[in-house]
Amino acid sequence: MIALLLRDLRLAMRAGGGFGLGLAFFLMVTVLVPLGVGPEFEVLRRIAPGILWVGALLACLLTLDRLFALDFEDGSLEVLATAPIPMEGVVAVKSLAHWVVTGLPLTLIAPGLGVLMSLAPEGYLWLVVALAVGTPALSVIGAFGAALTVGLKRGGLLLSLLVLPMYVPTLIFGTDVVTRGARGLDPGTPLLFLAGITLGAVALLPFAAAAAIRANLK
Repeated sequence: MIALLLRDLRLAMRAGGGFGLGLAFFLMVTVLVPLGVGPEFEVLRRIAPGILWVGALLACLLTLDRLFALDFEDGSLEVLATAPIPMEGVVAVKSLAHWVVTGLPLTLIAPGLGVLMSLAPEGYLWLVVALAVGTPALSVIGAFGAALTVGLKRGGLLLSLLVLPMYVPTLIFGTDVVTRGARGLDPGTPLLFLAGITLGAVALLPFAAAAAIRANLK
């Protein structure tokens, strides 16, 4: 499983592998929104948590179609299906690799981009915490959607339509954590809900994704 993780990380780091695509999109969102809504400090501060979370969500969505599609095209996915590693483990490893190259960098650079959005100083810590807790759910949910659409031609649009509704609870509670933290309120309740979503997704969706992949390979 470690070898599979390292392989996916190396593929992501190569030119065209997807690494940096999400970061570039996240940066574009946080730069363009202030230009679009104007330089009003209070307006930017009020919408900053939502915009930062929407940017992170869409940045994660950009590279989901690469999770299984390339392995399906070159036959590697069929080999993995017959390997000693359970398909559930393959899904978990690929979700982890996606989070390492997408969710983790987004979490690390988010405070710097929060400056562009005039985020309240009290919200920076909670922004990092919320993204660190919530972005793994985005990767696992995305892996489930990618498994459902693997093998479909032009499945990227269908993948987006399937995954975006499932992202909504994570977006709501993640934004609420940052909003409450920025206002000096207790963000404990939405943070617990966010953690519950992530734990539930990690515990259940690899099995559902593995079943979808097996069905698509038949």
